[in-house]
Amino acid sequence: MTDGQAPSPTSAQVEMVDLFAGPGGLDVAAHWLGVSVTGVEVDGDACATRKSAGLLTKQGDVRHSKPIDYPEARILTGGPPCQTYTVAGKGEGRGLLAQVFNFVVAMAGGADVSEELAELEDERTGLVLEPLRWVIDAAERGAPYESIVLEQVPAVLPVWQLFEMVLLARGYSVDCGILHTEEFGVPQTRRRAILIARLNGEAWLPRPTHRRYYRGKARGEGDQRLRPWKTMGEALGWSEAFTVVSNYGTGGDPKARGERLSTQPAFTVTGKVSRNRLVGRGKGLPERFTDHEAGRLQTFPHDYPWSGRGIAQQIGNAIPPRLAAHVLAAALGKELDVAVLDKCVKRSWKETRNGVEGLVKNPD
Repeated sequence: MTDGQAPSPTSAQVEMVDLFAGPGGLDVAAHWLGVSVTGVEVDGDACATRKSAGLLTKQGDVRHSKPIDYPEARILTGGPPCQTYTVAGKGEGRGLLAQVFNFVVAMAGGADVSEELAELEDERTGLVLEPLRWVIDAAERGAPYESIVLEQVPAVLPVWQLFEMVLLARGYSVDCGILHTEEFGVPQTRRRAILIARLNGEAWLPRPTHRRYYRGKARGEGDQRLRPWKTMGEALGWSEAFTVVSNYGTGGDPKARGERLSTQPAFTVTGKVSRNRLVGRGKGLPERFTDHEAGRLQTFPHDYPWSGRGIAQQIGNAIPPRLAAHVLAAALGKELDVAVLDKCVKRSWKETRNGVEGLVKNPD
């Protein structure tokens, strides 16, 4: 325990369980909202970051844990591995969606599909079903989760839509769809498939607070009721102009590198963010983003204690805490005060990890 911080809850006391927790994107948001949370994560490097950040963590395979391990938890969140579903991966998950659908139907009917899942060529494909196992297990135990949040790459939206049918049949209100991160103040263009389910209230995806970014469209254009999208320069606090040259080629041409100006949002932050090149930053300054700078583009606190190996990959795998805060608040039937959130994101992790006064409000 760090001086000045409240003691961490035990596993029996936590209000929220975060599956596939990574370095803590959803966990950071939970702390901002004053929600006690434990994360289940198998990767040792992500767990090293979580330990440095003081996040309650169960290191191990999600498949080896179950709801009874966290008897007081009433919120379930999770972002299963996306490598087999993402466009950047091999795409096994996308090719097996029909089979995944059959697994969901079988699980909803009470079947144990663990042996069938073990036979998949890439076991990560079946991990997307683990949150559903937890939901069904908790309900059968007589202690269903009151709120559920799931996030993944857009290709997984059809799976979330099938989950929706199962959850509706179990009395939940459900909403799911694709959210654009820049529409919630994240200085980055990134799309995520989000599912929110509530047992004792209407479920709704959070409403955008900022305008969507369109190439060639000025920042001041668009819905004037919304705030302008956040820029990289704004997020990093850099006054000098610079250009980011992407590690990826566009249109299938590896030589046609995309570019973004400091007055625009960043490209999607992936595990290869450290390979993007900075042009015009200033003589003698690094030509690559540091880990902390990449973390800022994901809206992690500026002093977040990244640890272990593969930090760029940890950062790229995480859900941006700012988006996670909006989603988690919606799952609790709340909205965020954007002005307070702006201040929160700029504060240190030590200052904000125990909750931010005035951050949440009733949607009415």
